[in-house]
Amino acid sequence: MPRAGEGAGPAPRVDHIVVLGLVPPGARVLDIGCGDGSLLALLRDRRGVDGRGIELSREGVNACLARGLPVIQGDADTDLANYPDGAFDVVVLSQTIQATRQPRVVLEHLLRIGRQVIISFPNFGHWRVRAELAFRGRMPVTEIMPDAWYETPNIHHCTIRDFVGLCRVVGAKIETAAALDSHGRPMRFAMPWWVWNLFGAQGVFLLRRGGGDGRR
Repeated sequence: MPRAGEGAGPAPRVDHIVVLGLVPPGARVLDIGCGDGSLLALLRDRRGVDGRGIELSREGVNACLARGLPVIQGDADTDLANYPDGAFDVVVLSQTIQATRQPRVVLEHLLRIGRQVIISFPNFGHWRVRAELAFRGRMPVTEIMPDAWYETPNIHHCTIRDFVGLCRVVGAKIETAAALDSHGRPMRFAMPWWVWNLFGAQGVFLLRRGGGDGRR
């Protein structure tokens, strides 16, 4: 594994490192909304996964193909129904669920397609987001959500507690979860959901179908 500062290219995103630690070596992985393929390439190079990707933008697909990644152009809202049950060991949806038109339907498909599901998303319940709305009366622009309201792809503003509630609705078991603060550092797991919801800038969840989670 290369050390920090070695090799070419930028350092991996912190949430990608968290996802990397959740994927077993050699797993069959589907990365949905894979962008330029940076996460899928990381999983291929460091975990030896058998990875596939779906990306909506042609620019993203071309960037993935340039990395030698097997990625097709597709839409998470319409194309997941074509995949059979249990087709992959792990399905990843990184920083994308808030940009889908039907998050619940998408999550149900993910749980059907993958034995495990990894989802990361920006937390719209973070204190900076609340402060921007409360004191400036404006939609927030932060490091995690850098786009103005009229340019953002985010159409469903989800908090960590919202996502936990959705998991209960669809019958997803939360196997493990992490909240990253505004500096990208993982917060303590033992904290209750409301603390993560206030101070976590991002959430990363490992799910499987069935069960629930008792933390509040």
